[in-house]
Amino acid sequence: MTYRVTHEPYTLAFRDPFVIARATDTRAARTIITHVRDEARGDEGVGESFAEPYYGETMDTVPVVLPLLARAASALADELAAADRGRALAALEAASAAMDRAIGHHGGAKAGIDIALHDLVGKRLGLPVHELLGLSADIPPTDFTLGIDEPHVVAERAKRASKFPALKIKLGGPGDMATLEAVRAVYSGPIRVDANTGWQPEPAARLIPELIRLGVELIEQPFPAHRLDQLGWLQERSSLPIVADESSVTIDDLHGLVGVVHGVNVKLSKCGGVGPARRMLERARELGFKTFLGCMEETTVGIAASASVASLADWVDLDGNLLLAEDPYAGLELGADCRWRLSPEPGLGVRPRA
Repeated sequence: MTYRVTHEPYTLAFRDPFVIARATDTRAARTIITHVRDEARGDEGVGESFAEPYYGETMDTVPVVLPLLARAASALADELAAADRGRALAALEAASAAMDRAIGHHGGAKAGIDIALHDLVGKRLGLPVHELLGLSADIPPTDFTLGIDEPHVVAERAKRASKFPALKIKLGGPGDMATLEAVRAVYSGPIRVDANTGWQPEPAARLIPELIRLGVELIEQPFPAHRLDQLGWLQERSSLPIVADESSVTIDDLHGLVGVVHGVNVKLSKCGGVGPARRMLERARELGFKTFLGCMEETTVGIAASASVASLADWVDLDGNLLLAEDPYAGLELGADCRWRLSPEPGLGVRPRA
């Protein structure tokens, strides 16, 4: 096998307890840093595989799948070493397709390999990943996410995060309106709400006027992933855009969402990495969707990879590394305007923190 993959599991404490409607682990994020080494050429790239049980992946499944994916990508090793940017990009897309043929789903594991290959190719060609892709470094600012808690606690966190141009508030419980009222009392910017499948249709429809009054900008995934009928029902009754997240996993989900919602949330760990995310964002725009680029509670490795395609997004939610008490990687800077400053270094430009 030309490519050898190694992995490092991390359990990373949150700065603050982080609760969402469909999960209750408030203490720490669990993720896997992947290294793909070209044994024949002696160089390597780094990626990140976030194991999200909701999508069928765990810290146990990812290490089992990674070698299979590395073997599939190895068939493209010579093309991935091409000095020509066009050939290398074609090989990256072919490697992604080879991984999809090797096994279905497992977007987090695939993302770890795909991100590492983009890092590797970027380093070889002397190009940052966004330049390798032909994308702009001018990207929208990120919002900042606040988990479910007592309204006064969420409001205090909102005050601390007041520099961000938008806040994303996790909802899905009986205190939703009290939480939003408390946040609005201390924060004047746009609010994005994310119910993570935790709402019911009729109560959600009754909330719309109040959400508009409170300056809510969008509603993310209010209902279960498979209930496209409910998502479409609410979108028909809402002037606020409904954004699909759990219903929008890969590019294959987009056509089924046409006429159902106004926006889709694309995440590297759902769709399989940098290349799949770029293609999904571009296709979503072609289909008329507003595009939201999201993340899991990832390190700087995953956030840097996501930021490389952020110029294709209307809304950006790339704050996973900011939720961590300690980030084991460095190399990505957040500007005063809350825009990620993409590294000019080849590849992702990230490094282990000393």
